[in-house]
Amino acid sequence: MRLRRGTVAGVALVACATLLAGCGDGASSTGDDTSQGAEPGTGAGSDAAPDPDADPDADPGETEPAEGTTERPAIDPAMAVEDPGPLDGRLFGDDLLVYAPDTLADDVVEGVAGLDGVERVEQFALAPVAVEDTVVDVAAVDPSSYRNFNPIQTAQFQEVWDRVAGGELGILPGLGRRMEDENGFVRLGNDRDAPQVHIGAYAPQVRQIDAVLNENWIEPLGMRPGNALLVNTGTAAPQDVRDDIKEIVGEGVPVQILGPDLDITATQTAFLTGGSVAEAVGTFTYEVIGGGRIAPDPAWEAANIRTEEVPILGDVTCHKVMLPQLRAAFTEVVTRGLADEINPDEYAGCYYPRFIAGSSSLSLHSFGIAVDLNVPGNQRGTVGDIDRDVVAIMKKWGFAWGGDWSFTDPMHFEMDRLVQAR
Repeated sequence: MRLRRGTVAGVALVACATLLAGCGDGASSTGDDTSQGAEPGTGAGSDAAPDPDADPDADPGETEPAEGTTERPAIDPAMAVEDPGPLDGRLFGDDLLVYAPDTLADDVVEGVAGLDGVERVEQFALAPVAVEDTVVDVAAVDPSSYRNFNPIQTAQFQEVWDRVAGGELGILPGLGRRMEDENGFVRLGNDRDAPQVHIGAYAPQVRQIDAVLNENWIEPLGMRPGNALLVNTGTAAPQDVRDDIKEIVGEGVPVQILGPDLDITATQTAFLTGGSVAEAVGTFTYEVIGGGRIAPDPAWEAANIRTEEVPILGDVTCHKVMLPQLRAAFTEVVTRGLADEINPDEYAGCYYPRFIAGSSSLSLHSFGIAVDLNVPGNQRGTVGDIDRDVVAIMKKWGFAWGGDWSFTDPMHFEMDRLVQAR
């Protein structure tokens, strides 16, 4: 199955019918089905128009490949890597994940690979990327070798890895359908100029990873090359190998046992990738404390989180980089005579270190760079009744609005660029 020239979503029509039950309704899905067990499918945006220049007698799944590094035409040739070829070798379980803030040194990787009880390792880049209010764990990988650590239905589905090699995104089905725009693209990052990538495949992923790209995306997304390591322990129990790995990688590098749930015994690392906002927010470690909440490193919290007064709302607790812009925005709301359009009794907070409900993905509220306003009349999936002049002022002062998202959240405003408040 290959992508046709001029019909980015053409494959989706075939794949939806044969591989994804109910896929035809995917573009409007609002569910959070991020099941690791669903069958993979390709493409996004199943209502694409037919190609008027196509040969009516041609097989829509068989066209000549474009010049480049992959067998089929890449949607963005500049981001394509070498054709991964067919699945090579046997599959390995995703037993442990080593996830460092920076690139793992060669001797560290070799030390882990040489441990008794370790059968295979795979080094790649991993970073949390802000997509709307969700922090998505994105892996940038060598498609030809990383695929061997994936669930069997994904590892064996060639089109997934052809698409990833061609520069597209493979993502959990429910997550991708919720975040894609009408053309099947998703913006990776909360900065206004963050790169957009086309969703090429909905597919189950390595556990605790939400989406996968090829290694050409490392630099555009500001990722740390080779900062993650998947470890297969063969017949050995992951628990028996974990302490030895921790001794090699050192303090401050989480070593997580992968499973259906987040390993709450491991210290986690939170940071955003790419852009000025991500750099200003910084990196912190955290512990999971139950009830969907996390406990960030007290030192990061003390250095970055402030409680200050802003117009209309009074005292708010946010990241220090956001407060000047929030204060400037609300000052303009007041001077424009629009203060009554924001109800302080319907403000739902700014800094709230937690996961998105029902998931192990961090909310941007965990970084203190988002606010929820006028909550009762601006629920998810609605157009919302918040005043559009207020929205325009917030955008002017560096905030993205959740009402613009594919699955709307009109109460939500988050920093998407730094603005000098004077």
